[in-house]
Amino acid sequence: MSQLHKFIFDGLPVRGMLVQLTDTWTEILRRRAANTEHGAYPAPLLDMLGQMTAAATLMQSNIKFDGSLTMQIMGDGPVKLAVVEVQPDLSLRATATLIGVLPEAASLSHMVNAHNQGRCAITLDPKTKFPGQQPYQGVVPLFDDHGQPIERLSEVLEHYMLQSEQLDTTLVLAADVGMAAGLLIQRLPVQGVGNLAGSMVSRENEEAIGRNEDYQRIAMLAKTLKSEELLTLDADTILRRLFWEESITRFEPLQGANGPRFACSCSRERVARMIVSLGADEAHSVIEERGELEVACEFCGVQYRFDPVDTAQLFVEPTRQAAPGSSAH
Repeated sequence: MSQLHKFIFDGLPVRGMLVQLTDTWTEILRRRAANTEHGAYPAPLLDMLGQMTAAATLMQSNIKFDGSLTMQIMGDGPVKLAVVEVQPDLSLRATATLIGVLPEAASLSHMVNAHNQGRCAITLDPKTKFPGQQPYQGVVPLFDDHGQPIERLSEVLEHYMLQSEQLDTTLVLAADVGMAAGLLIQRLPVQGVGNLAGSMVSRENEEAIGRNEDYQRIAMLAKTLKSEELLTLDADTILRRLFWEESITRFEPLQGANGPRFACSCSRERVARMIVSLGADEAHSVIEERGELEVACEFCGVQYRFDPVDTAQLFVEPTRQAAPGSSAH
């Protein structure tokens, strides 16, 4: 069963999370493999999307936010778009669009950043919005400050966290056909506005500045975790091997109905609204050509079919109710 473990390092300004997505991840892959049009993901794309899914779950769990977190990677390579959406209750879904064929050893830049046009976007969309409020979105490129392509998704997301949250973050990510997993280590913010503004000059903050060394030490230990260990060892073993000299307080793992799990928010009503947005002419032209309008959800694979009567009904205005005092004959 998929699990999310949260923990803190006693007396140190450092926290951590470990996620291991098993049934949740294999369900995403099963639905994709059952898609007769696209088929299963090739290995490099499976690895990238799995790492994205683990990372998005960690990031959603790391913020106090009542809304969805969506991670997107868009680029100029064969993988046009990869998307992971995680809700506040940790229900999630993921999909990717591939054009063409991927080599077995395709790198991140080959898949999505062939000419340094690749981007990673994180969107936070609150459930309850104020009038005029828009979702918050942060975007980072898939290349470093020197214009060189970044080949590890963890480095891209570490840069995003430093840029958006002003917090040092270390990520270790891995995925295969049986699991998508990730470890997050983060320096806790110092109290007060000074830290976020980058101007920690008060005497009371001097000690906290020095304690960054604690974060650096723990981050170095986290980076020694190998992909195969992350994907094959249980959480207890991983944390014990990495941090056996540290005092850690662990919280009850999130699993089952309270943990990460696959769920899709698609519906016939949403698909109907999408068809209406295409316009009557476009919809009816598809009906004339194919006899029905069929739309498959890219996330879960559910097929929604609209016959000519269904489609015509979408573009009929609701019958106006009779005016008060009038009589029907």
